[in-house]
Amino acid sequence: MSRTLPRPFRPGRLVNTLRRLARREDGTATLEFAILFPAFIIILVSAVEVGFITMRHTLLDRAVDLTVRDIRLGTGTAPQYAQIRDTICARAGAIPDCEDNVKIEMIRMDLRNWTPPPADYDCVNHAEEVQPVRTFTNGMQNEMMLLRICAMFEPIFPLSGLGRDLKNNNESGYTAMISSTAFVQEPL
Repeated sequence: MSRTLPRPFRPGRLVNTLRRLARREDGTATLEFAILFPAFIIILVSAVEVGFITMRHTLLDRAVDLTVRDIRLGTGTAPQYAQIRDTICARAGAIPDCEDNVKIEMIRMDLRNWTPPPADYDCVNHAEEVQPVRTFTNGMQNEMMLLRICAMFEPIFPLSGLGRDLKNNNESGYTAMISSTAFVQEPL
């Protein structure tokens, strides 16, 4: 039985093999694809995420505008928190579990003694028990009111692209979307 002995290591042979591999051009398209494909996927996923966020925010703004118009031109009725929330949710349509994911603030604004509204906002925290209403005061005639709505939603692609970079307000992965408007209560 003939046994072949291993060849002795020669550095020149290794260098020649590496040079020959470096000159080959097959597989270059695969390398470009492997480098660029993830970037294109991240851009695509982020574009889809931005589209859904824009759609939800536009529908929320429109629902708030229509609801505030109803409040402003109301016939002496003072709608309460649940009624305003339900009206906004019925008109928004694209906010999942809207009644559980929306929180509303209504703040009186005194134009003669101006103080800016609080910069922080409340949102629903799904990890805690139900939170009480933060500030909700129905206005009187000719009084300026600030209505601020915070809607929580889960990003569609939370682990990639824009979904990963969105600010999460709590550990459950929800992100806040704020809509605010000001109006004056019309006299009766």
